[in-house]
Order: sequence, then structure tokens, then C-alpha cells
Amino acid sequence: MKTFITLLTVLFLAAASRADTLTLSSGQPASSVTAQSPANYRIHVDWHGAQGETNSLEVLTTEGQVEFDGLQKNPVKINNNEVPATLKLTATLKALNEEKGRLRLFLGRTVPYVTSSSPGGNSSYSQMSVGLDSTFLVTFGKPVVIQGDANGTITVLVTRLND
Repeated sequence: MKTFITLLTVLFLAAASRADTLTLSSGQPASSVTAQSPANYRIHVDWHGAQGETNSLEVLTTEGQVEFDGLQKNPVKINNNEVPATLKLTATLKALNEEKGRLRLFLGRTVPYVTSSSPGGNSSYSQMSVGLDSTFLVTFGKPVVIQGDANGTITVLVTRLND
């Protein structure tokens, strides 16, 4: 029994002395992985339309998910009735380290469309979400163009705020 305890102690000490050389599945040495200090992040989105109009939206969040739903300035007219349209931003941010992160972003709006009309001019309508849904890497503090075409340009800037 004494030999078994001695052998167990030797194995434990050998394993403990090699702990500093263990690697994680990511290939990084275990000793080099440190916990991130919590931080706030500012997500700023600019979009420029084909007719030159400029819009922006900015939210403050920590890591994780943020959602924004708001009414657009100009409602849509259907049969002389004003129907509200909304602006929607949904984002999930995961910091990979102090300088980079992964951002999943949906930026869009609801668009009303007529589902039926009656001879008296009354219409019923529904809303449909349309927009850009993408995941990409960001470098904190550096803007990235996530869409640029004939419809306009969308730029995202994620800034890590220090205490």
C-alpha cells in the first residue's frame, strides 16, 4: 500500500511539473490564455444611400447580443394611409482578444406590403423584414465596409472602451 501511495505521489508531481506545457485544443499553451477584462463596446453603423442620404446608428453594449427597433422618419403610404416602417439592428459581439472581435449583424427595416384590397379602397397589409445579415471579424477602432454597391455603402466601426 505504501508503494502505491508513493507511486501515485510521483505521478501527481510529474503531471504538475508538466502543467505549464499543456496546450489547449486551439493550439495555445494553457499558461498563455488569460481572462479578458470586461469592457463596453460602441457599435457605430453608417449607411449612405444611392441618392446621397446619410444615416447612422450607434449603440453601447458589452459582449453578447444587442437589439434595436425604431420607427423610421418617413412612413410608407399605402392607399393614402401612412404605415410605419421600422429600422432594426441586431448584433452579437464576441471579443476574440483585446484588439479583434467577431460581429454578427443584421441591419434592416420592415417594409409594409399589401396583402388584400377591397373595392372601397381599404387595404390590409403585413410587414416583412429586409436587410443585411452577416458575420465578420472586426478590429476594434478600425471601420470596415460591409456593403458597397449601387444601393449605397454600409460601414461598421466597433470601438472597445477602456475604463
